[in-house]
Parts: sequence; structure tokens; C-alpha cells
Amino acid sequence: MLERVFKLSDNKTTVRTEVMAGVTTFMTMAYILAVNPSILGSTGMDPTAVLLATALASFIGTVCMALMANLPFALSAGMGLNAFMAYTVVAGYGYSWQVALLAVFVEGLIFVVLSLTNVREAIFNAIPLTLKRGVSVGIGLFIAFIGLQNAGLSVDSSTLVTITSFTDNFHTAGICALLALVGLFITAVLYIHQVKGAILFGILLTWIIGMACQGVGLYVPDAEAGFYSLFPAFGMTDFTKLGLTFGQCFNVDFSTVGIINFIVVIFSFLFVDIFDTLGTLIGVATKADMLDKDGKLPRIKPALLSDAIATSAGAVLGTSTTTTFVESASGVAVGGRTGLTALVTAGLFLVSTLFAPIFTAIPSFATAPALIMVGFLMVGTVTEIRFDLDNLTDAIPAYLAILSMPLFYSISEGISMGIISYVLLNLAAGKGKKVAPLMYVLAVLFILKYIFL
Repeated sequence: MLERVFKLSDNKTTVRTEVMAGVTTFMTMAYILAVNPSILGSTGMDPTAVLLATALASFIGTVCMALMANLPFALSAGMGLNAFMAYTVVAGYGYSWQVALLAVFVEGLIFVVLSLTNVREAIFNAIPLTLKRGVSVGIGLFIAFIGLQNAGLSVDSSTLVTITSFTDNFHTAGICALLALVGLFITAVLYIHQVKGAILFGILLTWIIGMACQGVGLYVPDAEAGFYSLFPAFGMTDFTKLGLTFGQCFNVDFSTVGIINFIVVIFSFLFVDIFDTLGTLIGVATKADMLDKDGKLPRIKPALLSDAIATSAGAVLGTSTTTTFVESASGVAVGGRTGLTALVTAGLFLVSTLFAPIFTAIPSFATAPALIMVGFLMVGTVTEIRFDLDNLTDAIPAYLAILSMPLFYSISEGISMGIISYVLLNLAAGKGKKVAPLMYVLAVLFILKYIFL
């Protein structure tokens, strides 16, 4: 049955490999179950309700991806999009979280229409292959940077970022950063020796070492500073909490909402989400060698539709925009090639609703080495970009996309820089005819976004 549904042999994979990839993807994404309630909780939303909504939206979206697109990509509440909702829409614009969820819901419906009418697929296909490869490399650097931050290795400083001090607060931040380096070394050694599931085992071993450090007193929990016990708590989740957010996106008093500002909020979500999703699909699909000879992803329409459905479903449940996660690359790196990988990840998200305290106990320093290692694997695509003089109008935009993603902390900004520069440089070089018409439209839209949004 699994062979018939997911075409495992056609994709040169096995059930064992797909299951291992699905578990790995979940382990690298599990942090969202702890982070999202923290971010959205600042808006007044109940953290447990947000956790349940996040897990259920992840389950719905990832099952859709598995069964509709047969791709190894997982979905959850997007990082950056949740911060935009909490700190810009609610804290900045002064809207209630119910209004913000309504904007996310409407955005999802617009995405459904765009996906069914081939608009998003056309955008994906219009982006040249060299720029797609640049996006893949940029995402690699971006998620590696996220890994460094999650590990506590990269911290704020007068130079924007710097390496942490291992001796200051050694028993909390210092030991966590050190454990992340140990985990990175373990993961790299396992990968060098071609151990199946090296990334997953790296996460688990790092977590186990962390618990051992807590046992002997090297790591000392400090809840006030955000350093909690590394030992998982055993208990059930209070499912009644979901009622605090479920359907609340429809409980909005429109007399308090300015229609123009509300439309601006919707389109802000729309711009960020569409290009974050496209960037993720481009980067992960490129790494998995799923693009055809023309640089197109054969099953992109159902993939984009899955993303759109998950966004609206997540808003109804009570979470911010649900989108395809770049951490899907960790499962692809283990060998995931079909929807079975996504189905396993979806199942684990559903299970996490029962034992949320256990899954949220996975410390960020344990998953950080996986992100850094996956970043290394994705950066390898840079060797497929031609940097010779005859290809500069393609190579420079790819470079700008690579540079922008980690430094602007945004996949969509990287794509924006890449598309605008691609169009302008080709026009300046007298090569405007090779630019797809849709690329001109996208470049103008991005420029307008910077002016008005």
C-alpha cells in the first residue's frame, strides 16, 4: 500500500529511510511547539491553546503535503510570520489578536485561489534556475544562522552579532553553547561515517549529554533566565484550552478595524508568506534534486495548495501563518524523498498534542547542530552556479539573494533582492528579452512593497 501511494521505488527510497527522515524533520521542527506559544502569548493568547493550534495546523498541512503532493516537506507556524503578527500587527498597529488571525485566514483563502489558478506555480517557474540555486544556498546560510542563534553561539553585540562568552553564565548559557558545539561535532562525525539518520542521532545524543550535564551539576536550570530542566516532564495536555482560540478569528468587531489598514495587513502577510514558501520549496527541492531539467518542481501546485489550506485552517484553530518549513531540509538530508516522510512528521505533530511537555523539552542547543549541518549541506549548491563573465547577469542576482537572506533575516527579502537585481541587471546589459514577463511584474511589485509597506 505504501509503495502504491508514495511510489517509494520510483523515488529510490525505502520505508525505513522515509520514517527516519520524518522523525528527523519533526525533531528539528519541534522547537516551534515551545517558541510559538511564547511569541503569540505576548498578544494575550493562551500559550497552551497556541501550542495545540500549532500542532494541529502542522498536522493538517503536512498531511495535505503528503497525500496531495507526495513531497517530503512539513509545515508549521512560520518563524518571522509569527513575530510579524505579535510585534507588528498586534503590538505595533494596535489590533487585537483576533483581527490578526482574521487577516491570516483571509490571506489563506487568497492563497487557495492563487494556487488553483496557477499564479503561484507560474511565479515559481518564472524564476531562473541560477537564481533558484542561489536561493537554496541562501536558505542554507539562513538556517545555519538560526542554528547558531538557537545554540546561543551567536549573540547580540555592538557589531550586531558576535560569538558568546563561554565563561559568563557558564552553568546556563555557556554550557548550552558548548553542548551545541559538541553536538555539531558528533553530528559531523556521524555524517562523515555515513551513518543513516546521523542528524537525528546527533540531536538525541546531544540532548542525552545535556541531561547528564544537568545530573552532575554542570548545567543548572534557571527558569527566570529561560533555562529550564532538560529532563522531559510527563503529563497530559489540557485540550479544553483550545476553545480559547478556536474560531476566534470570526469574533471581530469590524467597527474598530480600519478597512484600508486591514487590507495592508493582509497583503503584508501575503507578500511575506508567498515568497517564504516559494523560497523554501525552491531551496529544499533543489537540495533533494527534485527539480526537472527546466528547474521546475513537477508537483508544485498541490504543494502550494497544501500550504494555503494549512494557513486558513491554522487561523481558525488559533495560530499564525502556517507555511512550509526550511527545516524540512533536515529530513531530505537523511534521505526523505516522498510524502511518507511528511506523513510521519504529521503523525508526530498529532502525537505531540497528547504529550506536549515531553516534546517541548527538546532543548534548542540539541536541534541547533542539525540546522547548522543542514546549512552546510545546502550551501554545496553554490558549486552549480557559474560565476564567469558570460553569466554575471545571472550570478550577481544569485549572490545578492545568498547575501540577503541571513543578513536581513528573511527568505522573502533574499528573493526580493534577487528578482529586482536580476531584472535591472539584464535590462542594463541589453538582455531584457531573456527575462520572463512575470519577472518584470514581480520586480515592480517588490519595489512597490518597499515604497508602501
